[in-house]
Amino acid sequence: MTTSAHPPLEIPSLAEAEELTCDVLVIGGGTAGTMAALTAAEHGADVLLLEKAHVRHSGALAMGMDGVNNAVIPGRAEPDDYVAEITRANDGIVDQSTVRQTATRGFAMVQRLESYGVKFEKDEHGEYAVRQVHRSGSYVLPMPEGKDVKKVLYRQLRRREMRERIRIENRVMPVRVLTSDGRAVGAAGFNTRTGGFVTVRAGAVILATGACGRLGLPASGYLYGTYENPTNAGDGYAMAYHAGAELTGIECFQINPLIKDYNGPACAYVANPFGGYQVNRHGERFVDSDYWSGQMMAEFAAEVASDRGPVYLKLSHLPEESISALESILHSTERPTRGTFHEGRGHDYRTHDVEMHISEIGLCGGHSASGVRVDDHARTTVPRLYAAGDLACVPHNYMIGAFVFGDLAGADAAQYRPYEGELPADQLRDAHELVYRPLHNPDGAPQPQVEYKLRRFVNDYVAPPKSGARLSLALEAFERMRADIAGMGARTPHELMRCAEVTFIRDCAEMAARASLARTESRWGLYHDRLDHPARDDASWFHHLDLHKSPSGAMEFTARPVAPYLVPIEDFTPTGGPSRRLGEIHPENVATAGSRELAPLVSPAEPRPTYSPTAPAPAAEESSSRLLELVALAEQEPELDALRPYLTDPAAAVRREAVTVLTETLPTGTGPALAEALRDPAAEVRTAAAASLRELVETLPPSPALRDGLAAALAEPDPVVRAAALDVLRALRLGDAGLFARSLSDHDTAVRIEAVRALVSVDATAELAHAAPSDPSREVRVTFAKALGTVAAGRLLDTPAEPALTALTTLADDPDALVRAAAYGALGTTGCPAPLTARAVAALADAAWQVRAGAATALSAADPETAVPALAKTLADPNADVRKAAVLALTRHRTTDARAALATATSDSDADVRAYATRAL
Repeated sequence: MTTSAHPPLEIPSLAEAEELTCDVLVIGGGTAGTMAALTAAEHGADVLLLEKAHVRHSGALAMGMDGVNNAVIPGRAEPDDYVAEITRANDGIVDQSTVRQTATRGFAMVQRLESYGVKFEKDEHGEYAVRQVHRSGSYVLPMPEGKDVKKVLYRQLRRREMRERIRIENRVMPVRVLTSDGRAVGAAGFNTRTGGFVTVRAGAVILATGACGRLGLPASGYLYGTYENPTNAGDGYAMAYHAGAELTGIECFQINPLIKDYNGPACAYVANPFGGYQVNRHGERFVDSDYWSGQMMAEFAAEVASDRGPVYLKLSHLPEESISALESILHSTERPTRGTFHEGRGHDYRTHDVEMHISEIGLCGGHSASGVRVDDHARTTVPRLYAAGDLACVPHNYMIGAFVFGDLAGADAAQYRPYEGELPADQLRDAHELVYRPLHNPDGAPQPQVEYKLRRFVNDYVAPPKSGARLSLALEAFERMRADIAGMGARTPHELMRCAEVTFIRDCAEMAARASLARTESRWGLYHDRLDHPARDDASWFHHLDLHKSPSGAMEFTARPVAPYLVPIEDFTPTGGPSRRLGEIHPENVATAGSRELAPLVSPAEPRPTYSPTAPAPAAEESSSRLLELVALAEQEPELDALRPYLTDPAAAVRREAVTVLTETLPTGTGPALAEALRDPAAEVRTAAAASLRELVETLPPSPALRDGLAAALAEPDPVVRAAALDVLRALRLGDAGLFARSLSDHDTAVRIEAVRALVSVDATAELAHAAPSDPSREVRVTFAKALGTVAAGRLLDTPAEPALTALTTLADDPDALVRAAAYGALGTTGCPAPLTARAVAALADAAWQVRAGAATALSAADPETAVPALAKTLADPNADVRKAAVLALTRHRTTDARAALATATSDSDADVRAYATRAL
């Protein structure tokens, strides 16, 4: 029985519905939806953006993003290579035309996001700092300040020219897409605050509601403790299905590695470039799969279940500098509670590796391959209905793909004008009944109880490994759940929202079970592992499995052959051809365990799998009043002159908020005003100004006034201010070697590091080489070594008399092992002439494994006659990272002896060593 004290909400009549009209209706204000709205408006359409929460902080980007997983940056990766990578990761079942859109348009999208103010990591020369995380292809682009992505996007929606075209209705939740004559004409839903019924007539509808994150039940049992954003309950999947659109790949689940007892990613993508990796309890790397896929999850699950489990993200071997950098990213972006979680357990990355486990199942195109079927312009099989983001089936599309397909959908949909006919009365009645049914029975079963029961069935019967019998039991359970769902009670609009979400979850659960029952093979590793059909069957099942709602209301299936590839893949040869209608998939008979007439049978024993300032402070009331004025002013897109009184207000809190408003509204003169705020007497204001300058660096005009303000800030006593000023001067190309070099004597380590990076940006080799050996900080000397490798990269210096090599020679004798390791590593890019080659060979016996690995890297640029034999011996080093460095060095030598040595490494006990050796051959 519900214990709510609220009187039941009065059910509004259909005649009381609020009707809205637009050219393009966008449902969902997250990643894809925001971009779709912006693009459609830029193409001249009047856009209505509906969001059941608030666009400012909704969707999977709500807390930001720590990096891009699929950035195809020219010079670092090729679109065809990316398409091939995704095709292999998805066992060949892809529509390459859609994947190729992400591959070819992703870089332009990165640049577009930068123009908005989104920051991606760059090196000292302003080039994108793309990292290689997988064993082939460099696609990962970190976003150290990615916590601000959604804020930046919201700022774009609030631009004056956008507000003239885009109407945002927060707290409105659509439950059905309306169709007429087979095409989308609008939607029906309700206000989650007032409970009012809302209808929309539109020229086109774009679904961008995200994944079905609340499908399986987390190990914690907490309904909203999911890996995916828990507000994404499969709304779009259900709306597309009931509108008649085809969905595809629903049997290919999303399953992810996560931190044990904390439903957040372990973030190996972030940790890997810093030297972190996944290991079993013995510290052995075990993953052979080259891409984060179902196959990799199968390897992960097997290791967890074996006597080599548990599995960890290994970080404890990293130096303090790397761990501090990781903490600053992982504890502030995407899931900021992570640091609190570890602290509560008394765990520290310096002393504890992070135990990992396996998430609950979900549906997500962006991380696996399940979603609404779309073409290469985000069009579904229902005319004028589009899908984008995690909802759309574009395998492993991630954040950049969501932006790309939101852009594609917005551009294509902008051509349509509002539907002028009568909205379908029968569909409106059904939507009205769906929304308000719980109010008929306000004391009925509470939504959390019904949802828990439903999702427990998902865990019991649908989660892999799958079998026909368990999937059939699932369908029986989901059919019974119709009555439980119809009996749910609600009294408030919020409870109505949650009840509607349960109907979406049930729809998605049935789709997942029926699709899994239909595909009688195993594919995608753990994503679709059928115990009763354990083999992959390309002869019968090299097909997409599409599902749709028949006119009678049944769920029907079609096997659609994979279309011929745009990028050939050696392992797969799709031929296309006609589809095969499968019709409705019926469950197996699970009423009895075997026949009722026969005695128990004895079957031969079979091996079973084992899963073994000084002025007086103003009154609080006065400050509060000024803060409220600022909030109101922000909505008016104020010019700088209107904000200046607040930027000089006696109260620090007001000045701090003025900096925030300045950052959000970006009036002319923002850069110099923020630089001036760097000299504010209050630390909180200075810190906010520093953060804002870094956030906006891609959009600030590099004016003389800004340069002068930043240069003046270099004399400020606050090191946070000095470091930020150097960073922005470097990024905007406003400094020179003389200005930057003065900061090499700064007493703060972080400031000196920024000075080194700034000197790299102007190729100041002489200044770097002169100062490198004498810095008192180990961290700064390491940065110097890497910087020297960067400024001299590709020049292949051949004499130790070169200033860069002279400095690196000194650093190679440094008493600190990490400095020596960085110096040797830099020699791999500068060149390693004979005297230094001999020293690198000797360093292969250093007691510190980091030095040995750096020495191996140095030998990659040395004379092969000396380097190859030494590297061949290093393949027996007890440390796997040293052996990996030796393999990577040998790949740069094209001699017969180098290939022979690499051949011996293909049977190495470490998965990374084996994989890189095999790939080199």
